[in-house]
Amino acid sequence: MTKNILCRRKFLQKTTAAAVAFTIIPRHVLGGEGFTPPSDQLSKGIIGVGGMGKGHIPYEGTRVLAVCDVDHRHLEEAIAIAGSDVKGYHDFRELLDRPDIDIVHIATPPHWHGIIAKMAAESGKDIWCEKPMTRTIGEGIKVVRAVQENGRMFRLNTWFRFKDEFYGLGTTVKPLKKLVDSGVLGWPLKVTVSGITGYDWKFYWSGLYNLKPMPVPAELDYDFWLGPAPYKPYNPERVHAKFRGYWDYDGGGLGDMGQHYLDPVQYMLGKDETGPVSVEIDSPEQHYDAVGSWRRITYTYDDGCKIILDGENRDKDAAYIEGPHGKVFKGFRSDIRDLDKLINSLPDPEPQVTTFTESVRTRKKFALNEANGHRSCSIVNLGVVALRLGRNLKYDPVRQRFIDDEGANKLIDQPMRGPWKI
Repeated sequence: MTKNILCRRKFLQKTTAAAVAFTIIPRHVLGGEGFTPPSDQLSKGIIGVGGMGKGHIPYEGTRVLAVCDVDHRHLEEAIAIAGSDVKGYHDFRELLDRPDIDIVHIATPPHWHGIIAKMAAESGKDIWCEKPMTRTIGEGIKVVRAVQENGRMFRLNTWFRFKDEFYGLGTTVKPLKKLVDSGVLGWPLKVTVSGITGYDWKFYWSGLYNLKPMPVPAELDYDFWLGPAPYKPYNPERVHAKFRGYWDYDGGGLGDMGQHYLDPVQYMLGKDETGPVSVEIDSPEQHYDAVGSWRRITYTYDDGCKIILDGENRDKDAAYIEGPHGKVFKGFRSDIRDLDKLINSLPDPEPQVTTFTESVRTRKKFALNEANGHRSCSIVNLGVVALRLGRNLKYDPVRQRFIDDEGANKLIDQPMRGPWKI
C-alpha cells in the first residue's frame, strides 16, 4: 500500500509540473483560430522608424511594444502613432534585450541589416527585415547561419513571389511559375527586366559628388547612424531618404528595387538554392563614393539561363520571359496558343507560408526566408560589386566567392568601423 501511495504521489507531482509548464507557454506559441485577444498577440519591436518602419507599426496579429531610432524626431513621431505605452529606445541593443518581444522588424538603412539581424537571432527574436536583406554577400552568409543555428523564423519584406500583380506583367507570379515549371517554353530561359516590361530602376537614387560637411542636426546621433560604415562628414544627402545613393549604405536603384524585381525571377527559374556563375556589366565608370547609373547587367547561370537588367530600355521588343519554344510579354501576352487554358491545366506550385505570424506560431519557414532571400539578395550584390569595379566577374555560387578576383572578394566581407562587427 505504501509503495502504491508513493508511486501515485510521484505521478501527481509529475503531471502537476507538466500542467504548470504547459500553462505558462504563451498561447501565441500554441496557435489557435479566430479572434486573438491583445494579451495573446505576437509582440513586436521596430528598429528604424523613418519612412518604412513607421509605415509598418500596425500589422495583423501583432502589437508593438517598442520602437527604436537614432533620430529623436523619428522616435517621437513613431510613439505618437503607436501610442504612449510604447517604449522608445535610442540603442537597438536595449530593445533586443527585452524578453517580452517576439518579433524584431528591421527597417534601418541596409548597412545595419546584417548586424541587427544576426544579433536579433542570437537574442531569440524572430525577424522581419526590409530589403535588400544585407549590403554584402558576406553579411548574408552570416545572417543565414545565425538564423538557422538559433532556430529563428525570418521574413524578407518583398512579397511578389507569392502575391500581388508583378509590376507591368498583368499577372501574379504563380501562372508564370507554372508555365516555367511545365517546360513548355523550353530551356534555357532568358528574363529581361526593363522599363519596357514594367520596371523602373530609379536612377534618381544616384548620389552627389563632393558633398560639403554640414552641422549635424541636434535630433540626430549621426555617429550611431553611420555605425559600421566608414566615417564621412555629415551632409543631409547621406542620411534618411537619400542614403541609397552612396555605396557605404546601399546600392542606388539596384539596391532599392533589385530584390523586388529579382526574387520572383529566382523563384520562377527554380534557383532558390544557387546563383549566377557570371556577371557582365555595361556602365559608366562609377564614383568611389556615390552610386551612378548603368546601362546593362547580364547574369548567367551554369545551365545557360540568363537574367538581363536593361537600364536603358534598349530592347524595345524584348519579351519578359523567352525560351526556345515560346515567349511571354508585358501584359501577360504570349506567342503560345491558348495560354490561359494551358496554365489552368498545369499543377500549382508547392504551397508556401505567406503570413509571417503563421510562420512564427507554427515554426514553419516563411515563403521568403533567410536562405532563399540571401540568394536573391546575392544577385543584387553581385551586380553591385561588378558595377563598383567596372568589370565582368566569374562567381562560384557553391563557395560564394568570386573566381580569380581578389579585388571582388574583398567586397564580399568588407571592414566595419569599430566597435561593430558581424
